[in-house]
Amino acid sequence: MPDQSQNLGRLISSHATSPVYLQRAAIVAVVSFVFFLAMLVAFYIRQHIGYFALSSAFLVVYVFTLIGWLMQKRSVVGIYENGLKYKKFQAAWDQIESIKANNDGIEIAKRERERTLIPPSVSNYEQVLLTVKQAVEDRQ
Repeated sequence: MPDQSQNLGRLISSHATSPVYLQRAAIVAVVSFVFFLAMLVAFYIRQHIGYFALSSAFLVVYVFTLIGWLMQKRSVVGIYENGLKYKKFQAAWDQIESIKANNDGIEIAKRERERTLIPPSVSNYEQVLLTVKQAVEDRQ
């Protein structure tokens, strides 16, 4: 495992998940919770097991949406003077071997064969791509 304690310098910019994606998850969570409560009321009134099953399904959707939402909020791309950091991936500009951008995101490969994929759901995605490309070209 490469040394992860390298100094990347001063933080230049930080890019979390775009608010649009977080808002979509919040809407799904609120709607699924409302339907969960509605099915609980319907089960209480009608005493039919189908309403309880629907209520349980909406509760599962609600819980998984909240877990996904919290995981996305922790995904932050940090661009530093001497490199970048995303989740557990950390690389100095001169360690980056290739950058490929497509519909799936920005794939960054280090010389040590370590790779990461920065998804397009990151805020200012185009700015992140341009900054990383320019920094790598300047250092090579």
